[in-house]
Amino acid sequence: MTTDNDGLMRGEPASPTGSALFVSIAAALGGFLFGYDTAVINGTTGALETQWGIGSVETGIVVSSALLGCAVGAWFAGSLANKIGRPKVMMIAAIVFFITSLGSALATGPVDLTIWRIIGGFAIGAASVIAPAYIAEISPAHLRGRLGSLQQFAIVLGIFGALIVNYGIQASAGGASGEVPWGGTAWRWMFAAAAIPAFVYFMFSLNIPESPRYLVAKQQLDKARTVLLKYVGGNVDHKIIEIQGTLDSDHPPRISDVRGSRLGLMPIVWVGILLSMFQQFVGINVIFYYSTSLWQSVGFSENDAFLTSVINSIVNIAGTILAIYLVDRIGRKKLLLMGSALMFVALGTMAVVFASSPVDADNNPVLSDAAGVTALIAANVFVFGFAFTWGPVVWVLLGEMFPNRIRASALGVAAAAQWISNWLITVTFPELAQTGLFLAYGLYSLFALISFIFVWKMVKETKGIELEDMEDLERHGLPST
Repeated sequence: MTTDNDGLMRGEPASPTGSALFVSIAAALGGFLFGYDTAVINGTTGALETQWGIGSVETGIVVSSALLGCAVGAWFAGSLANKIGRPKVMMIAAIVFFITSLGSALATGPVDLTIWRIIGGFAIGAASVIAPAYIAEISPAHLRGRLGSLQQFAIVLGIFGALIVNYGIQASAGGASGEVPWGGTAWRWMFAAAAIPAFVYFMFSLNIPESPRYLVAKQQLDKARTVLLKYVGGNVDHKIIEIQGTLDSDHPPRISDVRGSRLGLMPIVWVGILLSMFQQFVGINVIFYYSTSLWQSVGFSENDAFLTSVINSIVNIAGTILAIYLVDRIGRKKLLLMGSALMFVALGTMAVVFASSPVDADNNPVLSDAAGVTALIAANVFVFGFAFTWGPVVWVLLGEMFPNRIRASALGVAAAAQWISNWLITVTFPELAQTGLFLAYGLYSLFALISFIFVWKMVKETKGIELEDMEDLERHGLPST
């Protein structure tokens, strides 16, 4: 046997689980940035409205502005990653997010805060594409679902981390608009604290290898062999031949590769787009962007509303841990179907509670003790139903379902659709809530029902299938169990 530059014996048996886990965690930290940014704005909305005198429409624009940047970042991330590599895109994203976190903390009005959040969105969108693609490309097939779920686990940890930070800061200042003991307004410190995970993400991205499929595409076969042996295992020479076959093309990968005869895009790309849209159209991020102000509007104190948001986040983490355990055992499709059904029931319950409750002068529901408990339980059931199914499973599917030749580009298109859908839900919720919370949650419940039908008819099971076989799954319709 020969020895490569990293001291690994080519062809010797490998035990890649620990190595693959480490680099997957490092890549998934990009999801932590997304989760943190998702939740950090939750604690600042009331303070921004008070300090700058903005209404519901302006608040919706500020809250959702980062999502437009995310869509742009996601759209171009795949093409950029195909040119310069996956880890370099992660490093760029970390730097941009670090700078914009501090910029948001120093904002003097809603306009410049919006600009900083849009630029920060570029970084989040890019990280959201690179993490699942990279994890799928460097993971053994039998672990790919669990390792791919780390992206969503990092997202929910980011949400939880931001809520804990927000809760601590606002508690020390007597509210998000108050002054903290060490100086400055509480909401500004909430934004500034995001620079810490951005720095950690940058340091981790410095210490992970390039994707073997990128290396094969660039004809760096010795490096690809080393990475495959250490992180994937098996017959690496045969794997390289398989990758070369699936990458066979007369030009480098580019965004136009996803075009097809059906409505301008390949059918598999449309499946990815619709998965992304339904993941957002059930309204999950309404809970994490607006939950604090939402619970205050129905009678909770500010402190209790923050605490309720933290409880939502703990439920989110528990559900995601369950998903990591289940995704490679019972499969992607069954989990999605279970999640759609559970979310439909929970969202429908919330819609009924809000529709049957009296309203105050501002059209906010006035919940009785029993109705408040029911709504709170239903909200947590909804979060749990999303967390162990649609939250992680969609990211797993987006990372693995596309053929090698178009993976990064197709994932970029699907992720861009996800961010745009997230933006639509986020920016419309304040106005929907003023009309009536029952209308918002009734609409999200309907989308949960439609998502069940879509998955049943259109989504194929990918559990245990090698990435190099995904094109056969698409073309020949291998059994979807």
